[in-house]
Amino acid sequence: MNALTPYAAFFMRLAVGGVFFLHGWSKFHRGIAAVAGFFGSVGIPFPTIGAFVVIVVETIGAACVMLGLFTRAWAACMMAEMAVAMLIQLRGGHNIELEALLFAGALTLVALGDGPLSVAVKLKHSGT
Repeated sequence: MNALTPYAAFFMRLAVGGVFFLHGWSKFHRGIAAVAGFFGSVGIPFPTIGAFVVIVVETIGAACVMLGLFTRAWAACMMAEMAVAMLIQLRGGHNIELEALLFAGALTLVALGDGPLSVAVKLKHSGT
């Protein structure tokens, strides 16, 4: 361990959460119907439910990850989303670099948790 170790979770939360948020914000502005239409076109079952879930994970979940609130739970949701995305991409003959990198980043956040530089830690310490 070195002096920068406490910052690892913070920077990973910003990177992973930031990418997810940008993608989620775009989906949010296009709307559930447009996202569901795309999901249906690539064979995702229950595309409207999937679109809603993905938009929630990529906006609310990403914001929580960036702040360090319930990081492990949201990162696990992000991992599941990227696992599905990788399968869809592979089935369509596409590359999965971004999805695999986001999966690995989310897995790292599941392992690291909120980290010391997070809103969750500040809330825990303010209650004592």
